[in-house]
Amino acid sequence: MKKAKRYFNTSGPNIPEEHYTLMRPDLIAKGKEMVEQKRYFTIWAPRQTGKSTYFRLLAADLTKFGYKVAHINVESFLQAPLHSLFEYLLDEIKRHWGKEWKCETLSDLFNEIKGLDDGRYLLIVDEVEHLNPDYFGQFLHTIRNLYHSREYHGLASVILVGVSNIVGIVEDNASPFNIADNLTIPYFTNKETLELLHQHEEETGQLFEGKVKAKISEITANQPGLVNGFAYQLTQRCENKPVIDFDDYLEVEDWYLRIVIDKNVSNIIKYAKKHRSFVERLLFTDEEIPYDIDREEIKVLHTNGLIKDDPNGNVAFWVPLYKKRLYKAFYPYTNGEGSRISKELWAEEFFLENDVLNIDFLITRYKEYIQRRSFKYFREKDDSGNYLSIKEAALVYSFETYIQAFLQESGGKSYLEAHTGLGRSDLIIYVRNQEYIIEFKVYNSPAKFLKGKKQLAYYCKKMGLSEGIYLVFVPNITRLPKLIQEAVENFDGVLIKTRLVMYDEEKDF
Repeated sequence: MKKAKRYFNTSGPNIPEEHYTLMRPDLIAKGKEMVEQKRYFTIWAPRQTGKSTYFRLLAADLTKFGYKVAHINVESFLQAPLHSLFEYLLDEIKRHWGKEWKCETLSDLFNEIKGLDDGRYLLIVDEVEHLNPDYFGQFLHTIRNLYHSREYHGLASVILVGVSNIVGIVEDNASPFNIADNLTIPYFTNKETLELLHQHEEETGQLFEGKVKAKISEITANQPGLVNGFAYQLTQRCENKPVIDFDDYLEVEDWYLRIVIDKNVSNIIKYAKKHRSFVERLLFTDEEIPYDIDREEIKVLHTNGLIKDDPNGNVAFWVPLYKKRLYKAFYPYTNGEGSRISKELWAEEFFLENDVLNIDFLITRYKEYIQRRSFKYFREKDDSGNYLSIKEAALVYSFETYIQAFLQESGGKSYLEAHTGLGRSDLIIYVRNQEYIIEFKVYNSPAKFLKGKKQLAYYCKKMGLSEGIYLVFVPNITRLPKLIQEAVENFDGVLIKTRLVMYDEEKDF
């Protein structure tokens, strides 16, 4: 196994000579085509999508064809006066364009740019939304005027790069920056993630187990920053191992879920807490919410990479890792119920012969516990005694608390498979060398009830399990169709055991 010359980058733009890098030639060609057409456009996307790496690769490619590219990052100019921006901008223009200008106003800058005559100049403005709002509008108006007169000067293109969509920032119908002139930087595809991981395999001889590659794609949704993050952690921790296996992957996933302080995760949790009721509806119910970017919570959560527009025009979670972290972030750790549950558990009575877990008995005991205690202890309150969490959250957290108490007593462990859709979570339990899967959800409608069974059967089959438990919380005030009942059914060779937990929306909360 050879020592790595390059590594997986986890901060800042990639340098291909130092970092494993996807060149994304089709995307580079698209950007180049837009520049050659003298289009002024935006690149906006959530953080960790590879924007900075992309426009640097684009700039390097354009430089080969004679373009002079000036790149400025205005992240630190939110409070800065206009003259500070000018000093910085003129230094960068001198360095990249070889032009030594003296400008005191945006009009001066406009006139200097109008003097460019060879049509091969390009300006890239990164973190554009961080410009001081006192002159942000003026700055964009200047670019607009340059856009409309671009046939008379040599500034071929301007690219504005940021996290927020420029359309949402600039309420100006005259602005050239509209949705038609936005270049989307998508997450990697499954194939691209494999290609990136293969660069390491080829250069070092160290291999990623096939299941590890699949799980990296799955939990990150191929978000470039997270793909590199997982790969970096795995290669650093397993430096001397010929093959990185699934146990290695699980250690890194656990690190991401419990230990690391990641600024992007922290940012998502911060915004999710500001829109807690909305996010909990996404986490704990199957309610279909139309995706509309004009809704403030949708705009904020999409911009920060938490949600996206699904093929049916509804809101969906984007990155399963973020969904898992939100489950943990909203969990009511201070209620003391786990300790109370543990006092009444004797692990041995939950197992049949050959150490097989008696899941039916486990669920029966959980139901008995809920009848005694109700769900109210699983709803978090603020300092004024007002509920922070929705009722559906209490249902799910009550079951998870009971399971975790049991696993502590029995020496087992679990991990949550949070899918990108809404409301669905699979709890994988590993105890005494056997694996079990429980899908738990809140009843929403007969069609979704049936769909959930089929989804669970599909997932069991994918995992190589012959049966799964389908645990559904059902309000007892609902007049239920006959199909909503406990049953044992065969779906394509997989045994699905449906178990219902009835609750009273008034008394149990």
